[in-house]
Amino acid sequence: MRRRNFLTAMSLAGLTGLVRPKSVLATENDNEKLQKPVDDRTYWYQLLYKIANPVVSNLAAGTLVKNMPLITSPTFDKRSPKVSYLEAVGRTYAGIAPWLALPDDGTEEGKLRKKMRLEAVKGLDNCFSDGSPDQLVFNKDYQPIVDAAYLAQTFLRAPKALWEPLKLETKQAIVKAFKSLRNRKPFKSNWLLFGSITEAFLLTIGQDIDKDRLNEGIIKLNEWYKGDGWYGDGPNLAFDYYNSFVIHPMMVDTLAVLVDHQLVEAATYQLALKRMQRYAVGQERLISPEGTFPPIGRSITYRTSAFQALAQVALMNKLPKEILPAQVRCALTLVKKNMYDVKGTFDGNGWLQLGFCGHQPEIADYYTSTGSLYMATLSFLPLGLPATDPFWSAPFTAWTAKKAWSGNGFPKDYHVDY
Repeated sequence: MRRRNFLTAMSLAGLTGLVRPKSVLATENDNEKLQKPVDDRTYWYQLLYKIANPVVSNLAAGTLVKNMPLITSPTFDKRSPKVSYLEAVGRTYAGIAPWLALPDDGTEEGKLRKKMRLEAVKGLDNCFSDGSPDQLVFNKDYQPIVDAAYLAQTFLRAPKALWEPLKLETKQAIVKAFKSLRNRKPFKSNWLLFGSITEAFLLTIGQDIDKDRLNEGIIKLNEWYKGDGWYGDGPNLAFDYYNSFVIHPMMVDTLAVLVDHQLVEAATYQLALKRMQRYAVGQERLISPEGTFPPIGRSITYRTSAFQALAQVALMNKLPKEILPAQVRCALTLVKKNMYDVKGTFDGNGWLQLGFCGHQPEIADYYTSTGSLYMATLSFLPLGLPATDPFWSAPFTAWTAKKAWSGNGFPKDYHVDY
């Protein structure tokens, strides 16, 4: 039965590839008209701007709470829906951080990027200010453990762009907020890495740390490693995208900090990186010739963030030798076109709506609300590479499934023992 269900899901994923997307244009804001996409990079940055701008611009204006629609899953649990605002901020910022970290330039992209960066900093100053209508709440519920972690990852990814320019009182408020989470223990799952990466960020700025919280995520996830690039989410394997949503990126980013501070051996980091590279091989092969992927497991309303691990390996210039950067770009470009141009993905004001491919609120999990959806930005990490990088500058290159189903040669695949 499980095998039949999986094959059905794969078939449906293939059918979605028959949708032929229209052109996707970024939302016009402040009377700025964005140029029509003419290449993959232009398409990516305009789409990222379209997704992220409602969060960032409203946060800068102090109107996030006023203007963000607070839509929850039909099965939403008893947590306060107001955690959705923190979710929107943490997740959006973690995805836009590498792009905003690029230096300013005079291109249309550069001008738009600078605008978003300045608004992003202003927005953080606003939402950590006492009395702000958008003041983020960290002292209630368990959900802030999650999205503090994405903010911490934001600052690790773009310290000069998004941490250093903040007001001193904003930095102090963020540190206080992060430390306030220590009175709540992460669940025994991928959540342990949320505690680890938050403490890792505090370590980078010279703050006192909770050593047990810092180390527990690394220790337990390594105990739960199942092999061939897959970690268990807890003692058991979960066949979903949480290895990409959370586990590989936060494991590698946390270990990078620990290596820098000589708290673990470099070999420990290298092993985690090799595992993420192996997982990235599988991710690239999951993309069908039509640019679709199977809607498996929890949290599929996070849409393309299912490919964060592949995107981060590309950003790091650490793709395995059998995967050319351009084939990742071309595959993910088609995935984005298939996914984000479907009617109902955005509401009339440009906010993401609950769904996987369009507006499908019935598939949202019990913890999902509007803010949760901004995990989608995490697939845009390669925008942190300059336009001259081969990821962007190389010509069209077919990805593995496209080669295989066209009768062309493609690399064999083997399991690994690490």
